[in-house]
Amino acid sequence: MAKKEKKRQNWKDKYRLSLTNDTTFEEVWRIKLTRYNAFLLISFLVFFIIGGTILLIAFTNLREFIPGYPDVNMRRNILVDAIRLDSLEKELDLRDKYFANLNAIISGNKPAEIYSLRDTTKNYKSISFRGTPEDSALRSQVEKESKYNLTLGPISTEGLTSLASLHFFPPVRGIVSGKFDPRTKHYGTDIVTRANSPVSASLDGTVIFTGWTMETGYVIEIQHSNNIVSVYKHNASLLKETGDLVRTGEAIAVVGGSGEKYTSGPHLHFEIWYKGSPLDPEEHIIF
Repeated sequence: MAKKEKKRQNWKDKYRLSLTNDTTFEEVWRIKLTRYNAFLLISFLVFFIIGGTILLIAFTNLREFIPGYPDVNMRRNILVDAIRLDSLEKELDLRDKYFANLNAIISGNKPAEIYSLRDTTKNYKSISFRGTPEDSALRSQVEKESKYNLTLGPISTEGLTSLASLHFFPPVRGIVSGKFDPRTKHYGTDIVTRANSPVSASLDGTVIFTGWTMETGYVIEIQHSNNIVSVYKHNASLLKETGDLVRTGEAIAVVGGSGEKYTSGPHLHFEIWYKGSPLDPEEHIIF
């Protein structure tokens, strides 16, 4: 019992750690600690150092200096490769299903998978297409309101002797940021407008080209009567395909800023060509 009491007393005994000036013997700094307090202080310092190191490694870029830990670029490449691998697996699965169905059809068997876009929960046989009085009244109202609409009905081009007789529909409404200038090979007009606004056809015609180029982005060209061609560049997306017939004012594309050159934001580059020569769109259209 005496030994246990002595050990307990040793834990409570105070010790003094001091720093003394060797020349003047003046006590500069001192601290009094028991063995118990010293143990707690050392434990706190150890846990503080370990916790601080863990936080620095977890929330700072210092972890990239640990051998074997991937950096930002490596992790990005790993993520991109994982996405590409997943897409490749889907494509391979679709290809295998396609060849399996093709082989079954050639062999005279039923395809392994049949894709149906019909809603099987609906009874299409019960649908009635008979007209109603309300439908007739609505048709009469729409026909009356659209009697003089430029977008309805064919436009007769007989008797047109000059371009001044044509009514060009504005493809977009906005502010002209770039004017027609053949000297700099700028054969059209740039109109700044809101992004994702619809681009309308200036005249009735047929789409003769749809595509994408590095310089001008998504492009659509329309052949009109009287040897007129209109060109629409830097679109965000196209709504028509080559060979489609379009009417005056019909939406054919969406305004964007595609293309790596000659673009600094959402706008439309619009050109008018007559018999192979460019025309100034501002002389024929008010934007």
